[in-house]
Amino acid sequence: MAVENSTVLIIVNNWGIEETELTRPLRDLKAAGAKVTLAATTLDPCETVQHDRYEGETLTPDARLSDVPAADYDLLVVPGGTCNVDRIRVNEDAITLAQEFAHEGKPIAAICHGAWLLVNAGLVAGKTAAPCRYIAADIENAGGHYVDEQLHVDDANGFKLITSRKPDDLDYFVDAIKDALK
Repeated sequence: MAVENSTVLIIVNNWGIEETELTRPLRDLKAAGAKVTLAATTLDPCETVQHDRYEGETLTPDARLSDVPAADYDLLVVPGGTCNVDRIRVNEDAITLAQEFAHEGKPIAAICHGAWLLVNAGLVAGKTAAPCRYIAADIENAGGHYVDEQLHVDDANGFKLITSRKPDDLDYFVDAIKDALK
């Protein structure tokens, strides 16, 4: 598979997504030729924020979380944003999607708070992850190992987990996603 022949699913809540953690992977992967679907809780506009507090760009989702089957995609991306992930980590559709990607052995990429969803989905036990430091205890309490690195890729337990800490790490994060699609 090549990036230009791949399908990528990005999942979010409709509000509180960290702007660059959504827009960079979305636009960079599309520019590389991937077919990218933005799925949200509802079909209402997705309102991003900058630094969890300032108004950001608004994007239109392509689909609802409840309407996208994991089987149709090669890779899952979970952007951060404290409010975004705090909501989707308790959303049954988001949890099920993450579990299906992992059980099918497909890569999952989560940046910043995005790994919170994987904690609730029961997918971090035995994995090493590099999310933002604010959820380090959550990763450890769920049986994972937290590292403070710009990027960490873990292939344990049958699926590839790509994690990065913050927007400053997006170059590494997006490159690792592209590498996972080769």
